[in-house]
Amino acid sequence: MSEDPRQAAERYRLDRRLRDAGIDPGETESTAPERGSTAAERAAYVETAIQQAIRRGDFDDLPGAGKPLTNLGDSHDPDWWIRRKIENEKLSGLGPPALTLRVEHAALADRMDALAREGDVRDALEDFNRRVIEARRQLLGGPPVVTPTVDVDAEIEAWASRRRARAAAAAVAPPTPRRRRWFRAR
Repeated sequence: MSEDPRQAAERYRLDRRLRDAGIDPGETESTAPERGSTAAERAAYVETAIQQAIRRGDFDDLPGAGKPLTNLGDSHDPDWWIRRKIENEKLSGLGPPALTLRVEHAALADRMDALAREGDVRDALEDFNRRVIEARRQLLGGPPVVTPTVDVDAEIEAWASRRRARAAAAAVAPPTPRRRRWFRAR
């Protein structure tokens, strides 16, 4: 029993579906190269499949067809496609911890200002410090972690002072004038 049981189960399901559709499973012979085939045979199979798809018109009217790829730049970057995906999807939290923590540290004050309670701010700052220390302990390679830990009490005091300043500015701001209606209710 040298065959993979998962492959055997899938082959059984496929044969059963073909029989239910009225097709003899012995008639449908796959043209895909076998597992022990050479790289040249696999490449020939792939090239044949691509040429057949072109003849069928599967690649017609694709978005961006005939247009050059944008933002490739002059230098060779093998990861250009993943960088573009990260930019287009606005993904965050990807990359080595040294870089993600540095970016997070730069936006830490804004993130803390979005929180309403002092306990939440303290928890978020302690979590940030824990992740910085954990990243320093890791020996995964990549750039070194130079992000400093934050003084939790000093950051909470700065958060409270910014909060008081916003509240004072809101209290001093003149009220917005009411807009007049264009019509009157009768």
